[in-house]
Amino acid sequence: MIQVRVERRNDGTIGVLTLARPEKKNALDRAMADALVAGLAEFKSDQTVRVVLLAADGADFCAGADLAALGAMIDQGPEAHAADAESLVRVFIALRDLPQPVIAAVQGHALAAGAGLATACDIILAREDARLGYPEVRIGFVPAMTLPMLRLAVGEKIAAELVLTGRTLMPAEALALGLVSRVIPSASWDEGVRTTLDRIASSPTGPVRITKHLLYALDDLTFDDGLQLGVQANVAARSTEEFRAGIRAFMTRRP
Repeated sequence: MIQVRVERRNDGTIGVLTLARPEKKNALDRAMADALVAGLAEFKSDQTVRVVLLAADGADFCAGADLAALGAMIDQGPEAHAADAESLVRVFIALRDLPQPVIAAVQGHALAAGAGLATACDIILAREDARLGYPEVRIGFVPAMTLPMLRLAVGEKIAAELVLTGRTLMPAEALALGLVSRVIPSASWDEGVRTTLDRIASSPTGPVRITKHLLYALDDLTFDDGLQLGVQANVAARSTEEFRAGIRAFMTRRP
């Protein structure tokens, strides 16, 4: 049974990964995690793909980890649990390592590991009915792999409040906290997602990829080192044919 559909749209420039377990509210298990990693690897090696959409079938984006699958291995040893946790870590790393930007299109519930999956993406578009939360502590669990990303996204104090209370966020608050990039009304949801994808897909590939790399490479650098890395990224962008073509086109348009 297919748990993640891999597709290409817009003449192959838009890659789409769709969580396809709506009957389970797209709950994440190891098979789905492995399928996501495989799909991302496929897009990584495809030079035609310029942007990737992470979407979901059904009413909910992802309700979290598959608790039935966790229950089935509850009496296994630490090694088995570590291997299972590592499968989700591989997804998060693959999302960040992908040269192309990844957009999460979140409708309905994105909870626990599902919220982590969205948080690992570069851009989160939230439909007005979206609900995000990190409620792991309320069922005796820990948002362990998600916390490093959440802390960077919203800061230490807000991250602490979200994971220690486990409360669910409405889209407007998630936007205000910087957790989501944009909230889109349900009536214009498809159009809003498509517009964002098209804007990135129609932009020069080299500068887009350099920008994504720089965005995360800055995490562990001092301010001065970050500026120096910016110089390197600037020079790399200037060496692309897209940059040269853009400058020529701009100069041609000048009166």
